Amino acid sequence: MSETVIKETGDGRFEVHGELNKATVPLVWRNANSLIQGARQNLVFDLKAVTRTDSAGLALLLEWMTLAQSRQLQIHFCNLPAQLWDIAKVSDLEELIPLVD
Repeated sequence: MSETVIKETGDGRFEVHGELNKATVPLVWRNANSLIQGARQNLVFDLKAVTRTDSAGLALLLEWMTLAQSRQLQIHFCNLPAQLWDIAKVSDLEELIPLVD
């Protein structure tokens, strides 16, 4: 398992690289929490470089949404991995995930 990192690409956009699962989510949450808390503009998280995920990855996205909303910010996601999208559909949560191109 490699380290999961979040890279800022500018203009409130971030890329997530690595795995989003129960082993990696706690550290990713702490790192993203400070990014979201310090944000002054709406956010986009690009998940194209996520290599594997499980239900903890979906829970992480929902937590990010809650945190952004508490800061009166909008958050969007792009390039959701098929595995993550399938978990959202099975959980009947796909309509809650704000997607953007």
